[in-house]
Amino acid sequence: MIKRIAIATIGTLGDVQPFVALAQTLKRRGYSVVLGTSGDFEAFVTGHGIEFFSLGGDVQAFLRRSQFDSAMTKSALLYAPGLLRDGQKILKEAGKRAWQMAQDADAIVFQNNTTFCIDIAEALGIPAIMTVFQPLNPTNEFPYFGYSGQPVDPLMYRFNREPFAKSPSLDPMINKLSYVVQQAQQSYWDMPRDQLRRGLLGLKPKKKGGFYTNSRGEPLVTLHAYSPSISPAPGDWLDTNIITGFWRLEDTTGWMPSPDFEEFLGKGSQPVYLGFGSMLWGAQRNSDIITKALRAWGGRAVIAEGWGGLKPESIPDTIHMIDRAPHSELFKYVKAVVHHGGAGTTHTGLYAGRPSFAVPQFFDQPYWGQLLYELGVGPPPVRLRKLTPQNLASALEDLDTTPAYARAAEALAEKLKLEDGTNLAVDVIEETIADYNALGSRDYHLIGAAS
Repeated sequence: MIKRIAIATIGTLGDVQPFVALAQTLKRRGYSVVLGTSGDFEAFVTGHGIEFFSLGGDVQAFLRRSQFDSAMTKSALLYAPGLLRDGQKILKEAGKRAWQMAQDADAIVFQNNTTFCIDIAEALGIPAIMTVFQPLNPTNEFPYFGYSGQPVDPLMYRFNREPFAKSPSLDPMINKLSYVVQQAQQSYWDMPRDQLRRGLLGLKPKKKGGFYTNSRGEPLVTLHAYSPSISPAPGDWLDTNIITGFWRLEDTTGWMPSPDFEEFLGKGSQPVYLGFGSMLWGAQRNSDIITKALRAWGGRAVIAEGWGGLKPESIPDTIHMIDRAPHSELFKYVKAVVHHGGAGTTHTGLYAGRPSFAVPQFFDQPYWGQLLYELGVGPPPVRLRKLTPQNLASALEDLDTTPAYARAAEALAEKLKLEDGTNLAVDVIEETIADYNALGSRDYHLIGAAS
């Protein structure tokens, strides 16, 4: 009998796209798959041949709200509470719908912002497998990347006041203790769970513990969907944490440069790509900085609008604007990448062997931006709120005139191409299901082999 896997995620394109890649691999290996996420991604999911289930909400509309821009650029204390309440409503609705989605599933694979799936799996008597896109599990080896030794800001991810990226290593005990910040963040995603357990699932209140445990306090199998060549596993992690490699989505749309883009490419040197991801905050300021920096630098660029809303007012012929394009294809036509430091764009730029400069905003973006610098593939990151036309122009010149960046990026790309993240993830999913069914508990033989 064909086994069915339910997948749940809520977020931006960077949260959804890796799960589409996983779903495609599951299908190729004989599984039935349904992917649940917000309704604005239905066309994207089904367009890649994956069954879609709406978890409600519209993330793009939510992020477009003016309160987000005000919270990030003006006052988190004033604007964050309303946003957090509305975010909770989205999560509560998603939990109810995920329960419906999972009724005929043999396992649930979920992102760490949908931890209600742990409770749904408990109620259904099936295994739950968590996915993260950054190293969230506590370790003595380095502190949590959201920790800067300062009080927690009310807006859930605005912890980092200084332009640091990867937190400097502290005393091992302090490193481990720094993950209380992560637990405070995770409590936001966990808030709907008790109500769901009691009201919909008929379960007892959950035991308290880290987000990386199930309702009985046992370690969850957690798939870390990023490259061990970029961020290796700490030696003190449990073997239930597996770094699989990045879940790379191959483009199946047949995307090719438009005629006007081809014309632009043919008129001069290879351009640099600039795009700040799905976050809309400060779009006009960002556009002005980019336009002035490009004029000062004098080079050619492709600028992505996307959700980030970048729209320079006056576009010279050295700039080509592009709405949306698969990064895996687009990056073949550029010589370097300037981006927000999200895990997905970071990995895609490195797969393409392109030097990268990160302009991070929050959460894990500074972490990946610093790793790009430490790997020798680009200049040190500059936080978006610290970005100016002058330091962006300087970074562009550095990218353009430092051959060592390109050599390091090309060498790293060869390592990444040897990794097979989605197939290894499916191996772990298969063994998790088999062991759960055989033992009712976990005794995983594959775990730890990848990382």
